[in-house]
Amino acid sequence: MSEAITTARPYAQAAFDVAQSLSDLKGWSDVISSLAESVKHPEVQAIITSPTVAKAGIENLMLGLLGDKAKPQQRNFVRVLVEKRRLRELPEISEIYEALRAEAEKSANVVVESAFALTVKQQETISVSMKKRLGRDIKLVCSINKDLLGGVVIRTGDKVIDGSVRTRLGEMATALA
Repeated sequence: MSEAITTARPYAQAAFDVAQSLSDLKGWSDVISSLAESVKHPEVQAIITSPTVAKAGIENLMLGLLGDKAKPQQRNFVRVLVEKRRLRELPEISEIYEALRAEAEKSANVVVESAFALTVKQQETISVSMKKRLGRDIKLVCSINKDLLGGVVIRTGDKVIDGSVRTRLGEMATALA
C-alpha cells in the first residue's frame, strides 16, 4: 500500500497543479474520484490488468467511462495513466489529490463514527470544535457504528480522537488486569 501511495503521489500532484492552474479543483476531483471508483469494479480490474488487452483498448474504456464532459487535459491525464500502467493506483491518486485540494481550500474532512445518530446540535458542536482546533472549514461526515456502544470516534487525516465507550472499557480492563 505505501508503495502505491509513493507511486501515486507525483500523478496526484500533477493533476492538482493542472486543476489549480485551470481553477477547476472540484471538476478534477469529480473526474479522479469517478475513475477511482470505476477501477475498483472487478470487470474493469480484469480489463486493465489483462496482458492481452492493448493499451488502446484500455484507453478507450477509460475515456468512455469519462464521457463527453471530460476536458482535454483530463483526457490526457487518463492517457498518461494508461501509458504508464498506473490505473490501479487511481484510488491512491484520488486520496492524495483530495488531501491537496483540502489543503488548498483550507478545509478538512472530518469523519465521525457514533453508536447512535447524532442530532443536528451535536454535529454543529463537533464541527465548531474541530474548526477551532484545526483552523479550517470542516466537512463533516457522520456514520453509525453500533460496535462503539456509545460515544464517538472522530477522524481527520491521520488524527484520531477516540471517545468511545468501547475504548474506555478496554482501558479499564487493562488497568484492572
